[in-house]
Amino acid sequence: MAQKTITINGQKIEPGQSKTVILNSYELHTKTKIEIPVHVIHSKEKGPSVLLCAGMHGEETNGIEIIRKIISRDEVENLKCGTLVAIPVINVVSFLYGSRDLPDGRDLNRCFPGTKSGSLGSRIAYDLMKHIVPIIDFGFDFHTGGAKINNYPQLRCVFDFPDNVALAERFSTSLIIDSTYRDGTFRKEASKKGKPILVYEGGESMRFDYLAINEGVNGCLRLMRSYDMIDFDLPHNPSVKIKKDTWIRANCSGLFHMNANNGAHVRKGDLLGVICNPFGEAEDKIVSPTNGYIVGINNQPVVNQGDALIHLGIDEE
Repeated sequence: MAQKTITINGQKIEPGQSKTVILNSYELHTKTKIEIPVHVIHSKEKGPSVLLCAGMHGEETNGIEIIRKIISRDEVENLKCGTLVAIPVINVVSFLYGSRDLPDGRDLNRCFPGTKSGSLGSRIAYDLMKHIVPIIDFGFDFHTGGAKINNYPQLRCVFDFPDNVALAERFSTSLIIDSTYRDGTFRKEASKKGKPILVYEGGESMRFDYLAINEGVNGCLRLMRSYDMIDFDLPHNPSVKIKKDTWIRANCSGLFHMNANNGAHVRKGDLLGVICNPFGEAEDKIVSPTNGYIVGINNQPVVNQGDALIHLGIDEE
């Protein structure tokens, strides 16, 4: 069945056409115009309309690289069916500064659903909800850990919604984590419109993590292959479902040394790391409080008592 023409903010993309359009233009205080490019590959044959977006926070570079790699592949440029809507950098302003927040200090991913005449973040959120969400069936929003927080490649979705879990299983990354909606986020507001958005987390900010990048690329290819959008076979990647999680915190201040690998399965009582006094007087051992998987680690070498060090996920029973 042939597809119909789609429109993004008055810009038409015909069936069989690949086109880069502008979500909208925003003026900064310097009179500089900031535009958000949207790359659309709209095949002739009907199929799912998939959103891949990244750069919600300006310092999260791994997702930007994942989408760059995806849209430059021959099999993706020539989709057999369906539509790919790719936004490599949503938050162009923060990307220019290499910062997480917008110039006014707001987090763009707390500005949804946004308003047409609100703050810069609110207007960007409004345009995504108005022009992008109506033309997609589902999407994946790519993120990384924060400063010095390295997340093992993982998908976050809501286990209570079967469509979320089904999409995660098609993407098939190593860890699938049950993550409730947060107010003001893109995925919560899109869910209200019946459009599931899953969040991919991998690596840390301002640092390329090639494991996370390759996992993200492979997940996108598996997803599109599962809908016959492309001809590209990848082996299924066994996934572990994480229902609960906890952070292991520092019992004392000092120099933190990690002994276990990110993503590793650990058992209760396993030695995960040590905190050493810089003057050589004492050493505090960090052991796992339960069986689980390391889903994120703090790479900060100097830590204070109470700091979150190791993110531990407990698999679904």
